[in-house]
Amino acid sequence: MEFDDGVDEHDTPAEVDAAFRTLRRVAITHVVLFLAALMGVPALSLTLGWWSDGRLAGGMSPGFAMAAFGLYAFFLVIGLAAASLSSAVEARMLGGRHVDDADGFPPEEDRP
Repeated sequence: MEFDDGVDEHDTPAEVDAAFRTLRRVAITHVVLFLAALMGVPALSLTLGWWSDGRLAGGMSPGFAMAAFGLYAFFLVIGLAAASLSSAVEARMLGGRHVDDADGFPPEEDRP
């Protein structure tokens, strides 16, 4: 089903290419952050003795606590950040109806 509001908007190939390059940069940045966090836990275990030998509440080492809880929280945050940033970039760079969140209507300049 195609939505037709009387406005004939098409994205140019240059706009689509610019949006693609920006989204690729966002994705690569988030993948690098993901890999740095994933490789950081074992790297800290190899370089810092207290990371493996220290004890927190319940007898867990800081490395175990990070692997058991911290990484999941970090992955959730980075996933939400990547999704919301990608959606915002796509909405801002590519055409289409833009809805103002405050009142649920398009901005004044986009109204017929």
